[in-house]
Amino acid sequence: MPMNSLISQYMIIVIISGVLSVLLAIYAFYNRTNFSGMNAFMWSTSLSAVYTFAFAFELASDTLQEIRFWINVEYIGMPFIAPLSLLLVMHYVGLEKFTAPKKAWGLFVIPCLTLFMVLTNDYHHLFYKSIYLRPDAPTPMTDVVPGFWYYVHGSFTSGSMFASLFLLLRYWRKTKSIYRKQMATMAFGISLPMLGGLSYVLGLTPLDIDPVPMLMCITSALYIFSIFSTGMLTVSPIAREHIFESMRDGVLVLNLSNQIMDFNSAAAQIIPALTPLAIGKKLEDIWKRGAESGAFSFNANPDSEFQYEQEFKWIRGKETFYYRIRASNLLKPNGQLAGRTIVMIDVTEHTLLKNKLRHLAEIDGLTTIYNRTTFMDKSRDLLAKANQLQQPLSFILFDIDHFKQINDRYGHSVGDFALLHIVNICKQQLDPKALFGRYGGEEFAVCLPDTGLQQAGQVAEQIRREIASTPMYSSAKAISLSASFGVTDAKTAEVPLEVLLREADVALYRSKHSGRNMVHLHESAHVHANEIK
Repeated sequence: MPMNSLISQYMIIVIISGVLSVLLAIYAFYNRTNFSGMNAFMWSTSLSAVYTFAFAFELASDTLQEIRFWINVEYIGMPFIAPLSLLLVMHYVGLEKFTAPKKAWGLFVIPCLTLFMVLTNDYHHLFYKSIYLRPDAPTPMTDVVPGFWYYVHGSFTSGSMFASLFLLLRYWRKTKSIYRKQMATMAFGISLPMLGGLSYVLGLTPLDIDPVPMLMCITSALYIFSIFSTGMLTVSPIAREHIFESMRDGVLVLNLSNQIMDFNSAAAQIIPALTPLAIGKKLEDIWKRGAESGAFSFNANPDSEFQYEQEFKWIRGKETFYYRIRASNLLKPNGQLAGRTIVMIDVTEHTLLKNKLRHLAEIDGLTTIYNRTTFMDKSRDLLAKANQLQQPLSFILFDIDHFKQINDRYGHSVGDFALLHIVNICKQQLDPKALFGRYGGEEFAVCLPDTGLQQAGQVAEQIRREIASTPMYSSAKAISLSASFGVTDAKTAEVPLEVLLREADVALYRSKHSGRNMVHLHESAHVHANEIK
């Protein structure tokens, strides 16, 4: 069949369009689990291939009968492309509650009726009133007189395309810039055939040939490029955005250079410097942690699976927050390292409760200084450190003189007040490095790092004088208090703590037996009690 050269070129482009549609359909079939809308994309590209190949055969036909046959084949695919594109967009923007089969079937009622009208047109002429060969065409081509359903089909197709564009435009601002190229590709792939169809209806195309199959070659090529360059149709960005933004935990996405690529609103609440301007900046440049200095940092081996966890304290204004920071490698599908994610989990309530329980376990409830168990544990650590560094270490034991008489005469509430009075005096006199604990009922213990026996004795004497010269006032009545002290030091290495405290206790009882309100040092010819034979 002799054909005009323009039509021959047009047919080649249409065939290429069909081939690209087939390739896209094959890709969608093998990757249909990657994205919830992939089935819609697979059917759309498959039916686009049916439409374009049938149109190519229509152009190659020599008789009206052949042309009408291929037109019927075209309508097996063409009416369904627009609603399938709308369904794809709905999946893409996260409107998946409307894409369930029970709700989506309504989109295909008119396309099914259109196919039925075309196949049975000879009996009712509702789609085409007439179809005939164009008399002045260089090759057999047809003209039609549209029927009622032709306009119904055209209105539905245009409405579906406009709805798709509307959804893409509506969700444009809600989408991060990294996904906007994909949305622009989809919008272009929908609007280009729509404009081509409009120009065909208005008679603005060469030889009055439908340009849509040729334009679909451009959109298919654009889809292929976008799939392999931007990962199009691998995730629903709006659905991802909804999940990402609804997470209570802060999330940061970093590239291999530690530059911030993405973050959610929860992360921005934790780190005020996280604004849109922070995209592309290094993590250490925007990481601010209130009173806690320094930045979150980690080193990972790119060849191994990596996860790093750390807890941080933030102080914002007068409030304190605690976060568990978890960093993980972000891998490409081929296993190569693409970047890292940082998840910031708010553990403030848990940490405060844990600190409260630890406080209750370590601190004496009345005096708020260390209890005996904690004092012993921490003293062992200081003793081991002193032995390792060969530094002096001393202990002071003291108790309040005649404390039972205070309880019996004034009551236990005044006795408790006396304990607090003594503790406040000691806190004022002791160095911050000193370890201070309640050793018994009215007995207290002090561990003095880097302090020799004589110096510890001076500290004890200073506390004794301050207690004796500072009366306690209760109900406008002054009550004089005093305390007796015993002091010892670690003269040799690896002396058990219990031995040292026993020596201080011996010195304390010497103070008591000598009349109370005095300090005695434990001295035994430079040896300890457990070393005397």
